[in-house]
Amino acid sequence: MTKVLPTLRKQGHALSKTAEQRYILETLPTRSFAEAAAGAGHRPLRAAEVNILQINVGKRCNQTCAHCHVDAGPDRKEVMAHDVLDACLDFLARTAIPTLDITGGAPEMHPRFREIVERATALGRHVIDRCNLTITRLPNYAYLPEFLAENRVEIIASLPSYAPKQTDIQRGDGVFEDSLAALRQLNTLGYGKEGTGLSLSLVTNPVGAFLPANQQSLEKDWKRQLKRRYDIDFNNLYTITNMPISRYLDFLMRSNNLEAYMEKLITAFNPGAVDGVMCRTTLSVGWDGRLYDCDFNQMLDMPVVGTSPQTIFDATIAGLRERPIMIGQHCYGCTAGAGSSCGGATV
Repeated sequence: MTKVLPTLRKQGHALSKTAEQRYILETLPTRSFAEAAAGAGHRPLRAAEVNILQINVGKRCNQTCAHCHVDAGPDRKEVMAHDVLDACLDFLARTAIPTLDITGGAPEMHPRFREIVERATALGRHVIDRCNLTITRLPNYAYLPEFLAENRVEIIASLPSYAPKQTDIQRGDGVFEDSLAALRQLNTLGYGKEGTGLSLSLVTNPVGAFLPANQQSLEKDWKRQLKRRYDIDFNNLYTITNMPISRYLDFLMRSNNLEAYMEKLITAFNPGAVDGVMCRTTLSVGWDGRLYDCDFNQMLDMPVVGTSPQTIFDATIAGLRERPIMIGQHCYGCTAGAGSSCGGATV
């Protein structure tokens, strides 16, 4: 299957990295996700209401994680332009979408991050910041913990493991210790503490080519281990299945694990997880203003179907409600086992 790509290149077919990855996934000799979803009663899979506006404000990040589906890092230049950002906030203001989910890259590196948070909270919307924790340890971003607490922002933070080695393998040397320092500071502000209303959730994803364990069991273990080892508290643990795209797909191919990993996802397909996939209630906006059904589709350059509004500039709730979802073989990552989404397991 992967041998076809060099042949295509020799024949003069210039494919972008995202196009190559889509080709690789779609030419695997496996059952199509469309067929699996239809068997679960979704023919086709459609969106419901738009309850979450998720904006990817750029690919700049202070980390270069081995599994990153965004392919983010310090050298990336993609940043959401001012007119796109204003259109996102205007769309939020003229709709009743209750939640703004800010992601990246490291979303806090956007020069208007403060304004995004303040304008959204002024509208009475719930704001989520998808934080890598270590950003708060940099001098220019030391203001973040207090700022987020003052604005009652929910923090969903990445931490692959409560063990230093596994975290640093996936995210870089020293990330674990910096993450602990950030978590301790957040705890002192009330984050992760019962009764404060300051929600702190952690996200874990497997380091290797396997599926996450049971989220509920892991959460109990993580709370016990982080409290006992480091005196750290948090509210929820979300497990996310590694999606076979971008750097993680590169890893699967380098390690000759792609076919076996896809087979794991397909074998673990759970019809009950389809109802709760995030694309049914989330609208994803790329840094350039284009619209997607989810952040994963965004990274594969799979925008919403052509009959729907294509950019945030012409977005309407009426035009996006109940739209058919763009799907591919990577969608098995969201429906394996107990399901996977930006909010963790779906069932």
